[in-house]
Amino acid sequence: MILESSVYKEIFGPLIVHEAQKVIKFDTETEVVQSSLVNNIPREEIYNVLKDLAIVIPLKNEKLHLLDGVLKAIPHKCPIIVVSASQRDIPNHYKMEIELIKHYYSLTHSQVMIIHQKDIGASEAFKEQGYFDIIDENDGLIRYGKGEGMLLGVMLAKAIGAKYVGFIDADNYIPGSVNEYVKDYAAGILMSESDYTMVRLKWRHKPKVMQRGLYFRRRGRVSEITNKYLNLLVADRTGFETDIFVTGNAGEHAMSMKLADIMSFSAGYSVETHQLVFLLDKMTHPNEPEKYKDVYDQGIEIFQIETLNPHIHEEKGTEHINEMILVSLAEIYHCELCTDNVKKRILDELYSRKILNKGEIPPKPHSMSPIGGLDIKKWFAKLKKKSDTLVTLK
Repeated sequence: MILESSVYKEIFGPLIVHEAQKVIKFDTETEVVQSSLVNNIPREEIYNVLKDLAIVIPLKNEKLHLLDGVLKAIPHKCPIIVVSASQRDIPNHYKMEIELIKHYYSLTHSQVMIIHQKDIGASEAFKEQGYFDIIDENDGLIRYGKGEGMLLGVMLAKAIGAKYVGFIDADNYIPGSVNEYVKDYAAGILMSESDYTMVRLKWRHKPKVMQRGLYFRRRGRVSEITNKYLNLLVADRTGFETDIFVTGNAGEHAMSMKLADIMSFSAGYSVETHQLVFLLDKMTHPNEPEKYKDVYDQGIEIFQIETLNPHIHEEKGTEHINEMILVSLAEIYHCELCTDNVKKRILDELYSRKILNKGEIPPKPHSMSPIGGLDIKKWFAKLKKKSDTLVTLK
């Protein structure tokens, strides 16, 4: 794969944030491309990383045809972990997902597991470890929410020995783009000089169906707003304007397991913005600097890769868009770095869009502590012993 070189980057404490890099050539041989303007990541090296890269697919009542396409597009070497929040009453959508995955496995023999988010064994395993951040107080099981599903997926990836974990949304209409996403993750991992790495994808286009045909938008409705305030958050603290962040709502992203161990995850749909806010908020001024000595020695590299493929997914409607804007800006509003100036501008944004009424403030998002201190072997043993939904195929 040939990508633009990362010429420009900004440094915030241990964070090294690279400007967006475009994919120039998707598949290349091993010979060196003689140019300082590009990075050539050999195909063989990409495929060597894939076996250590678990792909987590969080989903809730998605169309089975879309899930089928996503599964078939993920490179064969990658372990796949499906975390489902789908309904289990009539109709039992989760049972249909299991049948689809069993059929997929019978054809491909790719390593895959599926678990329901309300799995009894998973919740018991967390509680045995004294980790209640993910538990719903009402039913004693794991809360519904995208962030919760992703955190459960990270734990499963860690349990099977993955060195890296990537996330793919299940509502993708273009299987070819999914295949690229995974290889983009591997390319970003290979460009990193740190064990603490995150790769976030920026879609080249996000097409929308219009009367005259497809209109290829460059920016998503939510991400454009989130990126604006992430950059403003940094600029208000440093005194230098920036537009470095372009992946504030990157549902498609990956990270090293070492980074996942020290990351906080937020509940629900604010999870992608929370990751960047957490790193800016907690890593630039850590309360326990000695705890993060290795992080400071190596740095945390954040790569932003602009994909070659467009992204077409399910349109969720204005209500969902407004919810995404609210929770994303709430992450920024409530972080310790946020100044009064930025808070005022966020409120003005939410009031003008009628997402909040004047005088209201965004609710503080719920966050979940890093999972690095949990005993993964005991956690996984408890899950397997008590699980009522886990299916593992390998």
